[in-house]
Amino acid sequence: MKRVLSGIQPTGTLHLGNYLGAMKNWIRMQDDYECLFCIVDLHAITVPYNPVELRAHARKTAATYIACGINPEQSTVFIQSTVRAHTELGWILGCHTPLGWLNRMTQFKDKAGKHKESASLGLYAYPVLQAADILIYKATHVPVGEDQKQHIELCRDIAGAFNRAHETPYFPLPEPIIPKISARIMSLRDGTSKMSKSDPSDFSRINLSDSNDDIDLKIRKAKTDPDTIPGDETGLEGRPEARNLLSIYADLAHKDLGQILQEFEGAPFSTFKPKLAELMVETIAPIRDEIARLLEDETYMDQLLSMGSDKANALAEKHIKEIRALAGF
Repeated sequence: MKRVLSGIQPTGTLHLGNYLGAMKNWIRMQDDYECLFCIVDLHAITVPYNPVELRAHARKTAATYIACGINPEQSTVFIQSTVRAHTELGWILGCHTPLGWLNRMTQFKDKAGKHKESASLGLYAYPVLQAADILIYKATHVPVGEDQKQHIELCRDIAGAFNRAHETPYFPLPEPIIPKISARIMSLRDGTSKMSKSDPSDFSRINLSDSNDDIDLKIRKAKTDPDTIPGDETGLEGRPEARNLLSIYADLAHKDLGQILQEFEGAPFSTFKPKLAELMVETIAPIRDEIARLLEDETYMDQLLSMGSDKANALAEKHIKEIRALAGF
């Protein structure tokens, strides 16, 4: 069976964009792929962080995976740092990665900004660790959005460099899985920016832990425009906030955007927003309540994460022994 690897950083509470843009696709993949879903806490320390919060967020992220529909009996759910082979392979692959390849990575430039000289080596080199995350399991496919496609291309380049250096087709070249219809959820305050955990305004996102009242308030305050809802997509040109809210509704309702536009044609957003909030509460409330239940059951969460770590380690250790031999250790 083809093997999938993906993960999310435990840098805060997961939000609606994580659910609609990533986890809904992960849930569908479980029947067709051997899936490993990790909480990538090693990537979370490339910037200043609080160790106590990191540990708590890692457990909460794992609980969120399960609450959203990831089946720990069917898929492997684990915390990245509990599998030491990730970092060992990261070093080996780093020694096969030219600096020029990393210099082309746009995300370092975006994240470091004007502080390039004071940014950590980890922030610069994390695409190599990301490649190790994928290759240590010989994953064949990686679900990503368009903005992460460059990282999978780099992973393929690194795998190819290792294979050529050691004259063996050891690593498969992983393929990105980019859904044809991918939910790209934007900020509730700026329809041109992705919904993000790092946005300083909590009103920019719907957290999967938000109360019903929080959701209702955030949707009421979400940025729109004074025009009514058009009957087709041409009427959404130049209206990113309107498109975002209508697209979210369509995704939550399991309908095409065109159907939603026909349903609400001519309506003001003052009429539409309460219906969106109601639909959002129906989706998020069960997830929120299940996250809380799971986090209260510490014994179950410990067992779940231990089981996932054992499964991931068994596969990773088999491969790292083979990689060590190829590398001359």
